[in-house]
Amino acid sequence: MTRIIAGFAGSLTIGTPVHGTRPTSDRVREAIFSSLDARDLVEGARVLDLYAGSGALGLEAASRGAALVVLVERSHGATQVCRRNAALVKRTAPAGHELVIEVTGQSVQAFLNSDAREWDVVLMDPPYEMGEVELGHNLEALAARLAPDAAVLLERSSRSPEPRLPEGLVLERRKDYGDTALYWLARG
Repeated sequence: MTRIIAGFAGSLTIGTPVHGTRPTSDRVREAIFSSLDARDLVEGARVLDLYAGSGALGLEAASRGAALVVLVERSHGATQVCRRNAALVKRTAPAGHELVIEVTGQSVQAFLNSDAREWDVVLMDPPYEMGEVELGHNLEALAARLAPDAAVLLERSSRSPEPRLPEGLVLERRKDYGDTALYWLARG
């Protein structure tokens, strides 16, 4: 089980898929959202959670005031967990709080190729074993979908090579948390 850290759903326990996911640790989620909050990027944002797993990253953004959160997860079992978790978070939202959470059960690449919306914050936590070529295709498709001041947070193994960024994305910084490397990317 995982919990939402802060916001209106703070301390709410959400489910995790039984197989095939690697939940982002509380420590890394806290670091991500402390930095996003310091830059005032979450309140009212359009947030995209790619390789959502349980949806914890996107739902944390929803709890902290994001206006729209889309969870993209190909695994059927994980998609069902995301739907249940999204319903839990929506039920805890304050009266009158306008919150939209969508869950889609398609691959990240298919979603990025078919959805034309712009995103303010993208939380991307692909499987550590994902190859650099596939990741590169995801990043290339994503670059065209970012709002001007968008932030992209890419979580990888600290042992993985630094991702090759396509035109339109630049590395702002990298921070390691044990076995996890967090890359902050921006439009460039």
